[in-house]
Amino acid sequence: MIRRFALGLALVLATPAMADDSMPPAPYAYRQLPDAKQEAKAQALMETLRCLVCQSQSIADSDASIAGDMRSQVRTRIAAGEDPEAIRNWLIQRYGDYVSYEPRVTAITWPLFAAPLVLLALAGLLLRKRFIGGDVGKGDNT
Repeated sequence: MIRRFALGLALVLATPAMADDSMPPAPYAYRQLPDAKQEAKAQALMETLRCLVCQSQSIADSDASIAGDMRSQVRTRIAAGEDPEAIRNWLIQRYGDYVSYEPRVTAITWPLFAAPLVLLALAGLLLRKRFIGGDVGKGDNT
């Protein structure tokens, strides 16, 4: 019984190690488009999209395989004449809002944008009461 458990545990732990990316890179992962204008559009869009693996790099700068797949998708869709904003929206639908460096204000995210303004207003109110509203020399007994 213990041997079966140990074997099962070993197989579960070894699965990620065996998940090697043996597929060749996507066609446009490391190749530019022949049309310079289309490539410029693709580069501009890729600079604004976050790599889901690296998280601190754009897909234009990342060497992760998913970033290569995303670059290929962007270039293929640009070559087909699709609008960069439509491609961005498609990638956001596919991978979530985190993929974009340009966050959108939605019903769920508006508190994130409003919180700094509320905190600044609160700090201003507290400072105003402290410096302007307080009596100067109140503790003077002369």
